[in-house]
Amino acid sequence: MSVSDSRKNQSFCNKFTLVAFSSLAELQTLLFVLFSFIYLFTMVGNLIIIYLIWVTPSLRTPMYFFLVNLSFLEMCYISSVVPQMLVHLLVENKAISLAGCAAQMYIFAILGLTECCLLAAMAYDRFVAICYPLHYTLLMGPSVCLKLAVASWTTGVVVESAQITWVFTLPFCGTGQIQHFFCDIMPVVKLACVDTSHHEIVMFAVSVLFIMSPCLFILCSYARIIMTIMRIPSAVGRHKAFSTCSSHILVVSLFYGTALFTYLQPKTAHTPETDKATALMYTVITPALNPVIYTLRNKEVKEAFQRVIQRKQALKNGLNLDN
Repeated sequence: MSVSDSRKNQSFCNKFTLVAFSSLAELQTLLFVLFSFIYLFTMVGNLIIIYLIWVTPSLRTPMYFFLVNLSFLEMCYISSVVPQMLVHLLVENKAISLAGCAAQMYIFAILGLTECCLLAAMAYDRFVAICYPLHYTLLMGPSVCLKLAVASWTTGVVVESAQITWVFTLPFCGTGQIQHFFCDIMPVVKLACVDTSHHEIVMFAVSVLFIMSPCLFILCSYARIIMTIMRIPSAVGRHKAFSTCSSHILVVSLFYGTALFTYLQPKTAHTPETDKATALMYTVITPALNPVIYTLRNKEVKEAFQRVIQRKQALKNGLNLDN
């Protein structure tokens, strides 16, 4: 009897159990504290970035418009996974309903692809700023920035809605145990009762098209940027031009490094251990590092933060003098 036939004889499941951390019972409290701290740090860090850009007129430029979008997206991204993971670290029953699993996968996948497109839009902004500085205001006007942001979100919603809808047309059987801490695509597809090999080829092709296309666009943009920077005569000018791109390059490297490793592998190459390790990188660690990268490595954001702190301190001192 084939694997496919044996699965068909099993009962269908209408809920899943996320068992990624079940073998670490003695560490679950420690993991809860650790991930809670990282989650709060990420949320506060991204909120600070959004607030600084909102209250600082000099930061109301295309680059920071996209950074606000990215910070908002990162808050949604980590919130689609970590709160539910924290609950499961505290309770014995680690089940999630079929509808709950679908909702989580929809949100997570849509945000992931949207970030791919948004990072490409940010690369285009840097490309125009450095390669065509005299035309920057014209080429990156408010309407253009808005269209790029809307196109990023629309691509994520349309493409991933279609892909995840297909996943949940599959019948699932067996125990429903997922060797993961959230409903990621491949661990869920492994539970299907039918042969999914042909569909997986289509999913792989979609991933290549919509993950690699923005990635290639980013690489081509930075190839032109580097060529332009190298033609700048002064070392100070080259350093200044490169410093405006360094934060974005780090974020792109972190995001695409894990995304390419995870989603461009064939199904047979996936193991529970590698899936969990890479998933922790792109769902928890990377969103937590982005606010650090954009504050510590960005002179304008650091200066805006210092001005806000100084204003708050001056206001506090003024109130103390009045009293």
